[in-house]
Amino acid sequence: MTKIEKILNQVLRGTSDVNIDFDDLRSLLHQLGFEERIKGSHHIFWKKEVVEIINLQPKRSKVKLYQVKQIRNVIVKYKLGDLSGE
Repeated sequence: MTKIEKILNQVLRGTSDVNIDFDDLRSLLHQLGFEERIKGSHHIFWKKEVVEIINLQPKRSKVKLYQVKQIRNVIVKYKLGDLSGE
């Protein structure tokens, strides 16, 4: 299992949302096909097929709890968990 797959599993499980590293979550979103724009401390992610826009801000080196929940909901809603690229 790759590091990205482990992060995806951690996000989808929802058991340790406060312990997810900001850079790891950014990598996951890139792997899922999201584009990123940075304005100050805001990292804004979007994807053509996804209506929601994801706005992340680091809390030290971690992701804020509510942002992990938002990302989990988007992954589940749009069935984005397939990292194989097919």
